[in-house]
Amino acid sequence: MRLKSNAVITGVGGFVPDNILSNSDLEKMVDTNSDWIVSRTGIKERRILTDPTLATSDMAVAAVKNLLENTGVSAEEIDCLIIATSTPDHLLLSTASIVCDKVGLSNAWATDVNAACSGFLYAYTLGASLVESNRYKKVIVIGADQNSAIINYKDRNTCILFGDGAGAVLLEPTTEDIGLMDSVFKTDGHGREYLLVPGGGSKIPATVDSVEANQHYIRQEGRIVFKAAIKGMTETCTEVLKRNDMTIDDVNWLIPHQANYRIIHAVGENLGLSEDRVKVNIDRYGNTTAATIPLCLWDFKDDFKHNDNVIFTAFGAGFSWGATLLKWGTLRKA
Repeated sequence: MRLKSNAVITGVGGFVPDNILSNSDLEKMVDTNSDWIVSRTGIKERRILTDPTLATSDMAVAAVKNLLENTGVSAEEIDCLIIATSTPDHLLLSTASIVCDKVGLSNAWATDVNAACSGFLYAYTLGASLVESNRYKKVIVIGADQNSAIINYKDRNTCILFGDGAGAVLLEPTTEDIGLMDSVFKTDGHGREYLLVPGGGSKIPATVDSVEANQHYIRQEGRIVFKAAIKGMTETCTEVLKRNDMTIDDVNWLIPHQANYRIIHAVGENLGLSEDRVKVNIDRYGNTTAATIPLCLWDFKDDFKHNDNVIFTAFGAGFSWGATLLKWGTLRKA
């Protein structure tokens, strides 16, 4: 009889571009000012991939290489790679397949997941399920987005929010009572009109007219998304705790999607969680979409201890949202 396997995070990696786009830089580009941006979003700067020869896959490659270096695991040992992204290098061709080729993951199969800002959360649960099945031993899950490729830097409502980056985790099986414990996910297509890139897909293929109409840039109804994000993240965190007979006092860390500091603060406050137990790096990176949660893991990995109870929560286009409860393990050391 095979023992039940749980999927535990045994390694983390990350990458952000060197180029910094500060609030002061944005003041020269659109009608805004740094004090207003910080007060409304908590963002002071964001990283931008400026090299025109590079794309989302290249950031993901850098994150995976950092992950493998941190863990001492070889590329040939990886069984599967799942990349969450809303900004693939190309339509039709998966970004995950490009990453496999560039990193040399010769024994892995790979696929993309698109759930916008909830993408990493969904991909992480999918990857964990593969490990729990006992069919795969080492699965890499990545969140990566080059948001600068779909941002209109003349639109002050969106250009202040987004940055570029990639984060990755390694999942492996364990018979310990650690790793992913439970998830609560929701999807409601009724929210699709409030956060999307209208053009570029089969509904509105790229044409001269669609480009001139700026249909290939992010469009967002900020107030609607703001309220829905607070409600959705609060409710799913509460539900996943209730389902596991836990209270907020049992939670060591909340790692929320980094969309807006006011959203992060409101969710923590609604849950009754003190600020020192909520991880925040939005001030340095902005909203990197699917990369925000794994970049938090990368930034703060030394703070997490064995058996710590951690909640990931996110909200994104669709609308899509949810919360995942996990018990932290021990990271590999190269």
